[in-house]
Amino acid sequence: MSDASASAEGQDRMIDVARSTTVSVAPDAVWQAIGDFCGIADWHPAVTACSLSKPGSASVRTLTLAGGATLSEELVHWDDAAMSYTYKIVEGPLPVENYTSTIAVSDGGDGSARIDWSGRFEASGASVDEASGVIAGIYESGLAALVAKVEG
Repeated sequence: MSDASASAEGQDRMIDVARSTTVSVAPDAVWQAIGDFCGIADWHPAVTACSLSKPGSASVRTLTLAGGATLSEELVHWDDAAMSYTYKIVEGPLPVENYTSTIAVSDGGDGSARIDWSGRFEASGASVDEASGVIAGIYESGLAALVAKVEG
């Protein structure tokens, strides 16, 4: 269900964190809930609002977090047919840098869906364990809330 690892290459330490879950709802219904890049405010408990802008040709969502801080994320790749998108953090309060993440929905069999959320980043101003824990917590709380929303 989960994976967290760090690899060292010279001075750089890239960290990989992944979380997944299966829900008893068809993949299309799950994608409908998360496929809107700015729809995260409708299901993630840490996000109270989302606004979308398109500077140049890029879609950037600005998330207002429960404590009032903001986090800007740029859409890197969108694949509606594959039910996945990849984004990167542009700026925000998280203890990470060079952060890229993908969230994807796939067929879990027997009318269920599998949701995979993974990220790759470097720790910034925190230890590898602390940065991994923050990101893992974001994924875990988001997936739990998403399951409750779509199965509710």
